[in-house]
Amino acid sequence: MLPWRAPMGMARDPYRVWLAEIMLQQTTVPHAAPYFEAFTRRWPRVEDLAAAPEDEVMRAWAGLGYYARARNLLKCAREVAARGGFPETSEGLRELPGIGPYTAGAIAAIAFGERSAAVDGNVDRVFARLMALKGEWAEEKKKIAAEVARLVPKERPGDFAEALMDLGATVCTPTAPNCMICPLTDMCAGRAEGAPERYPVKPAKVAKPVRYGHAWVYRRRGKVWLVRRPPEGLLGGMLALPSASWQEGAPPAADPPSPADWEALGEVRHVFTHFTLRLSVWQAETARNPAGEGMWADPEEETGLPTVFAKALALATGGKVRRR
Repeated sequence: MLPWRAPMGMARDPYRVWLAEIMLQQTTVPHAAPYFEAFTRRWPRVEDLAAAPEDEVMRAWAGLGYYARARNLLKCAREVAARGGFPETSEGLRELPGIGPYTAGAIAAIAFGERSAAVDGNVDRVFARLMALKGEWAEEKKKIAAEVARLVPKERPGDFAEALMDLGATVCTPTAPNCMICPLTDMCAGRAEGAPERYPVKPAKVAKPVRYGHAWVYRRRGKVWLVRRPPEGLLGGMLALPSASWQEGAPPAADPPSPADWEALGEVRHVFTHFTLRLSVWQAETARNPAGEGMWADPEEETGLPTVFAKALALATGGKVRRR
């Protein structure tokens, strides 16, 4: 059973439902599950999370990506704690930070039994295949939302929502769907055509632009120098390796923050939502603190580095980086 699912017959905990839904935005179930378990061990109630310092939450979130979710997660937890609990309707839930229509519908249905439709990417895929939808995707999504809303039962709407989401996440997967065990095989138009993988039919993806940059690994007695990124912008407020601004086009000139016997280690690549980053990694031993604010950290201890900088540091340390 997925770690956020309640055993049959037990009441759903709105906190666990909300936390799972936020983590599963843009993140696969296998990747999100260990983070969910770590968060709920450390902060078992929404009040516990609300009281946590932001840097601890960001560090625990490192590796899940889309870091605005983590900031909104903490804002939402604090608002819920101040209110004394989660609103029990999808309308009320949408007033909270980081909760959109889908997430509100899912929480309302699963945690509070509201007869609301929860349509995520998994559900879109299931219905696109069931109905063999071939039209313009934005319009087909409207059809799916209407059909799911029509089918939501009066009794146990939360079980219906979870069943559809789990079907898409574990059986009707993006590639190699396991039609042999799917309970909807006999009514699936995509399966009848012999090619369910064709669906959903989405517009061709536009190639992401490539940005280039440098990351600088200062080393001293087995530790590395980390800095705090500015609070605003991409990866805002996260610990990171010193890094120059990232630019499109040709790679920028290597301009280290301070003179040292710099050694080029190679390049790491990381895909963000709107661009791909190619980061050249350099390392040097130093006997003094680099200029500016920062801290020395053991790379084998928990640092909470974002994935792109964990990749860069792993290149310098031979993979000896602890993320969580």
